[in-house]
Amino acid sequence: MIAIDLIVSGDQNLYEIISLSLRVSGLSAVLALVIGLPLGALIATSRFYGRSGVIIFFNALLGLPPVVVGLFIYLLLSRNGLLGFADLLYSPSAMVIAQFTLVCPIAVALTIQLLEGLNREYDLFFTSLRLTNGARIKALLIDGRAGLITIMLACMGRALSEVGAIIIVGGNINHLTRMMTTAIALETSRGQLALAMALGIILLVIALIINILSQYLKRHFDKELGYE
Repeated sequence: MIAIDLIVSGDQNLYEIISLSLRVSGLSAVLALVIGLPLGALIATSRFYGRSGVIIFFNALLGLPPVVVGLFIYLLLSRNGLLGFADLLYSPSAMVIAQFTLVCPIAVALTIQLLEGLNREYDLFFTSLRLTNGARIKALLIDGRAGLITIMLACMGRALSEVGAIIIVGGNINHLTRMMTTAIALETSRGQLALAMALGIILLVIALIINILSQYLKRHFDKELGYE
C-alpha cells in the first residue's frame, strides 16, 4: 500500500507536516492547560457573585464552532485588525492562538466539573482543618490527578483534530502552515489519496496512543488511591 510505503520510507513532506502538527498542537495544549487548570480550580473552589454565569459561559464555549473562532482570530490578526501590527496571520503562531482559543475553555470547564464534585465531598473536612483556598486547591489537584491527566490528553487530542480554525488563520501553506488535518482535506480534494491516507493513519495511531496512555495513567492512579 502506497500510504504505508510513505510512512516507512520516511517521506520528507509527510514527516514535515507531522512535526509541525505536533509542535503547534502541543504548544497550544500546554498553554491552554497552564491557564485553564488553575482557572478552573479557582472557580471550582471559590464562591462569588455571578459564579453560575461564569460556569455556564465556559460550558457554552465547549460547543464553540471552530470556523467562528478562525474568523474572529483572522479579523484580529489581519492588517486592519487590533493585532495586525504583529504580522502573525498565515503563520504557525496564528494557528497556536486559534487552537488555544478552542482548547482553553475545554480545560477550564472539565476542571470545574472534576474539582467541584471533589470540593463538595471534602468541604467539611477541609473546613475543619481551616485550609486556605490555595491549600484546598492543591489537595484537590493531587486527589483528582487521574482525572486531570485525562483532561490534559483530551486537550491534546482536540488540538490535533482541529481543521476549521487553523485553515482560516494558517492558510494551509506548504512547508509553512500545513498541518495533518488540513493536508488530509487538501490532498483528498485533489485526489492524492496516498498522502491523505498516510496522514490519516498517523492521526489514528496518535489518537490510539493518547487513549492507551490515558487508561494506563488512570489505572495507575486508581491503584495508588486504593480503588483497585
